[in-house]
Amino acid sequence: MTNGERRFQRQFDALARLIPPLRGPMSTLRRDSWFPVRFPLALILIAGGFFAFLPVLGVWMLPLGLLLLAVDLPVLRGPISALIIRGRRKGRRLAMRWRHWRRGH
Repeated sequence: MTNGERRFQRQFDALARLIPPLRGPMSTLRRDSWFPVRFPLALILIAGGFFAFLPVLGVWMLPLGLLLLAVDLPVLRGPISALIIRGRRKGRRLAMRWRHWRRGH
């Protein structure tokens, strides 16, 4: 396993810790036997992300679809890992600002 693959796996584990209810489905979808389900699901989620103006569909579908697609396409693992890291850092900064703001009022 290369460093990029290990980094990608660590990001999956970090997301599972961050959102515990998704731990089971994420580990199931990562199995090789789920490729026939995972690949079309990833493409559907990416396509749905482009229709964010509709009520049920949204921008949240695009990163989830890319994450699932990166499981099967090693070329995407590096960029997706970097996006997950940036997103987690940004979320942590926003949470800290929110806590600081709430204490001030």
